[in-house]
Amino acid sequence: MTTTNAPSFSKVVLITGGTSGLGRSMCERLAATGHRVYGTGRQVKGLETLNAYHMVGMDVTDTASVNAAVALVLQDAGRIDVLINNAGLGIQGPVEDIDPELAHQVMNTNVYGPHRMMRAVLPAMRAQGSGVIINISSIAANFGLPYRGFYSASKAALDRLSEALSTEVARFGIQVVTVQPGEFNTNIATARLRPKQVSEAHRPGYEKAMEVLGGSMHYSRDPDELARVIARIIASPRPRTVYRVAEGVQKMSVLLKKLLPGRMFERMVRKHYE
Repeated sequence: MTTTNAPSFSKVVLITGGTSGLGRSMCERLAATGHRVYGTGRQVKGLETLNAYHMVGMDVTDTASVNAAVALVLQDAGRIDVLINNAGLGIQGPVEDIDPELAHQVMNTNVYGPHRMMRAVLPAMRAQGSGVIINISSIAANFGLPYRGFYSASKAALDRLSEALSTEVARFGIQVVTVQPGEFNTNIATARLRPKQVSEAHRPGYEKAMEVLGGSMHYSRDPDELARVIARIIASPRPRTVYRVAEGVQKMSVLLKKLLPGRMFERMVRKHYE
C-alpha cells in the first residue's frame, strides 16, 4: 500500500463495512479531514485504493480474516488509533418466524463481529497506551421494535458490551464510544435478512409494519451527517459514552421510553405500527 502525506494530527482509522452506506461516508469524510483511513469489506477487488483511503478485504464473521486484516494495517501504518465497528446486518420478521440459524447470522455480524475486531486491535492499543473504539449501534437498541426484534436485540447487546468494555480498558488509555444512528439513506432496508415464510397469524401485522417502516425511509438523511459526528468524536479528547444521531419521533421515543410506564409505551409503539 502507498501512503500519502498527512497532517501531524492525523490518526490511523480502521472502519469495518467501508464499501457503501455509512461506512463509505465515514471513509470519505475522515480521509478528507486528514486521517489515514483503512476501510474493510468482503468484496474490495478493484477498490483497494480509493482517493485518499485504502480498502482491505475482510469478513467480520471470520476470525482468521479479521486477524489478518488488522495485522496488515498494523504492518502498513504501525498503529491503529481508532477502530470503528460499522459493519452490520439488518433483519425483519416476527420473532416466532425467525429460525435460530437466521438469528445467529445477525448476532454473528452485529455482536460477535465487533467482538472479534476489538479483540484483534486491543493488544496494539494497549501497547501504545491510547485508542478509541467507536461501535455503531442503532437508535433501535433502545426498544424492542416489532418485527425487528433480533435487530434491536443485537444492537442492545452491542451497547452493553461497549459499556462493559469501556470500564475494563479505561486504565489503558483506551476510550469506548457508542453511536446510535436513526434512519439514514443507505441500502440497509433492501439488504435486510428475512424469514423464508411469514406465518398467517403474523402476516397482517407484519405487512402493515413494513409499510410504515418503508415510509420512514422517505425522511432518511445524508450519511455524511453521521460521518461528521464521527469526525468530531475522533477530534474530542473526552468524547461522551453515547451519541444519538436521530431526529423527530425516533429521538423523542428514547425519552418517552424512560418516562412512560412500560405498558403505556408498548401501546404507543403498537399504535405507531397499526
